[in-house]
Amino acid sequence: MAKKAEQRLVVGELIAPEIEELLAAADPDGARETMLDLLDPELADVIEALDEEPRAVAFAVLPAERAAAVLDLLPSDVQEELVERLSPDHTAAVVSEMPVDDRVELVGDLSDELAEPLLESLEASERAETERQLEYPEGSVGRLMTADYLTVRPEWTVERALGHLRERGAEAETLDTLYVVDGAGRLTDQVRLKTLVLAEPGQVCDALREGHVVSVKVEDDQEQVVYFSERYDTPVLPVVDGENVLVGIVTFDDVADVAEEETTEDVQKMGAVQALEHPYLSASLMELVKKRGVWLAILFVAGIVTVFAMGQFHEQLQDEKLAILALFIPLIIASGGNSGTQAASLIIRAMAIGEVDLRDAPRVARRELASGLLLGSVLGVLGMAVTCVVGLWLFREAAHPMGEALHAGFAIGTAIVGVVVTGTLIGGLLPFALKGLGADPATCSTPFVTTLVDVAGLVIYFLTASLILRM
Repeated sequence: MAKKAEQRLVVGELIAPEIEELLAAADPDGARETMLDLLDPELADVIEALDEEPRAVAFAVLPAERAAAVLDLLPSDVQEELVERLSPDHTAAVVSEMPVDDRVELVGDLSDELAEPLLESLEASERAETERQLEYPEGSVGRLMTADYLTVRPEWTVERALGHLRERGAEAETLDTLYVVDGAGRLTDQVRLKTLVLAEPGQVCDALREGHVVSVKVEDDQEQVVYFSERYDTPVLPVVDGENVLVGIVTFDDVADVAEEETTEDVQKMGAVQALEHPYLSASLMELVKKRGVWLAILFVAGIVTVFAMGQFHEQLQDEKLAILALFIPLIIASGGNSGTQAASLIIRAMAIGEVDLRDAPRVARRELASGLLLGSVLGVLGMAVTCVVGLWLFREAAHPMGEALHAGFAIGTAIVGVVVTGTLIGGLLPFALKGLGADPATCSTPFVTTLVDVAGLVIYFLTASLILRM
């Protein structure tokens, strides 16, 4: 990722000054020729690197088709800025060249003040198509799909199907797969282009069908396209409505975008940050504060419980024999918190890619219990060794310093086992609890797990260690 960012930075910093000089010298043709020599992603990097005023001018001199491809690659804040600066007619000409799924995404990200005039400036058919797709819920498959696909009828011959492909293929998003539909437009199967080209001209498409087709519902959450695409290793997914009528397709580029978006959202949630609506550098200061402040406030309040938990053991800490417990509180908190966040991270990711579901909770509980016992035993032995070393110094004036040190080491080592087991169980099962309540398991953030484990771990630590030390 760092290498990609460096490459983008190099392209933008190298070419952008040249474009600004050409525009300052009133040479838009020279600027256009220089930009047209670049690939679309490189051109997007250059446009993004320009200052606001030359950026709008540079974008305006691009041919509408190239401008549409570049606009789709720009961050949402730069898109909005360009739409605001350019004339409605020029913007409409560019947006009209965009595939409908990209157009819907662009309009959906714009403010109402910019989106409505833009829609009104589109041709009637394009406006109707865009508005129809915008009616689907945000984050649904309906917002991702495109209607630019090819269908064939089962009774068509190969010759007729290929003629249809030559006639309408230029309008399609992809030609790799043709979908077989009945008279009502219901999806029944699919035919690969390779199969069609190699078949005899007189064969009917019904004989070339694959016998199965994987589809997604138009109302499904967009995460479904990532799951189905990975599970069935298909670059294109057909989209059907409640009657199984084919209404669109979702292509691999949209699947990749959704995968990146969902992963970013999950990572942000696991860090106790509400999902950002814009890229980090494009997000306003208030958005960053708002998205992070809510969770920080919740965690602060939750952390107060830890203070109360420690307060319950204030008297034990005054006991000279139990004072050694205070020295190991940071170690206990770290051990429990780390084991809990490890378990939570593993389970949340396993849920995200479909490896585990709610029915697997008992198996996960057993595995985390076993893992916690093994990991806790290892850390407990280490903790015992450290405690013995510290205890030999603390109890050096006692009658039997080695016995006192071993006693303290056994107590704290045993407590560490209990804390780690508790941490792994909380971290491993909390995502299931959240999913069962209908919440996103990714909300089980690292700080949230740590806070819960801190409270439970401290209680177990003090109860276990103080009980053993008093024996």
